[in-house]
Amino acid sequence: MDQRIIALWDEYVHVHFDRRLFLERAGRLVGGATAAAALLPLLQSDYARAAIVAEADPRLSTERLGLTGVSGPLKAYLATPQATGKHGGIVVVHQNRGLNPHIEDVARRFATEGYVALAVDFLSPLGGTPSDETKAMQMFGQLDRDKVTGDAKAAVAWLRARSDVDGKVGAVGFCWGGGVVNRLAAADPTLNAGVVYYGEPPALEAVPNIKAPLLLNYADPKLDTRLGAMLPAYEKALNAAGVKYTLYTYDGANHAFNDDTQSARYDATAAKLAWQRTMSLFKDNLS
Repeated sequence: MDQRIIALWDEYVHVHFDRRLFLERAGRLVGGATAAAALLPLLQSDYARAAIVAEADPRLSTERLGLTGVSGPLKAYLATPQATGKHGGIVVVHQNRGLNPHIEDVARRFATEGYVALAVDFLSPLGGTPSDETKAMQMFGQLDRDKVTGDAKAAVAWLRARSDVDGKVGAVGFCWGGGVVNRLAAADPTLNAGVVYYGEPPALEAVPNIKAPLLLNYADPKLDTRLGAMLPAYEKALNAAGVKYTLYTYDGANHAFNDDTQSARYDATAAKLAWQRTMSLFKDNLS
């Protein structure tokens, strides 16, 4: 797909959320609104593609539950291994689509690896994630960033207190959720490990507060220029603070390269490598 279309889509899903504006601008590049509309199935989420681990997989069990955060009651999805004993815990933080089938599937993937995975619906203060993806994206501007960070800290504490968790808890976040994990690492000294997929860096003055080892997975800065421009200052602050981290950028990979529900931006090679690195960090710090 024309990289200019992907750039327009990135602007749509992060800035203006106006589909008509996207189609109008894309139409100028591909010869009209009809041709632009034909590209939407390649750009939008197809959640049928997300069913990598089935709900009924015998290796795990799932449930929908509630917990209390600083902003009030939070809805959540929990995936636990069937194997008995204690396990590491992982808080899974969704992108700016809310708690959707793809993120629930990611939680199940962690459960098959032996972790208790908690995916919180951070749109809970606004009634929870709606079925309309565009409406969900528009809702994120109404959230209080500090309360979101507090809710993430509450999720870590809730998971750590479970009898089937061994006391070690990490967090992983994607896009908007990657930004949450960056801020969580700076706000919660008890976090044992953090994995960020193309998330906005935290306030640089907060970087010295980070105690958890971090794995930072970012798209090719030449393609994801919005976040790519932020990485040098973030890396400089991490180095100055002596934070234990590894930062990877994936050549040729676009923002959201791990999201296998989107044909246009998903990069199987980058996603596989980032997942292997994710599992390695969690194995080293949550086992």
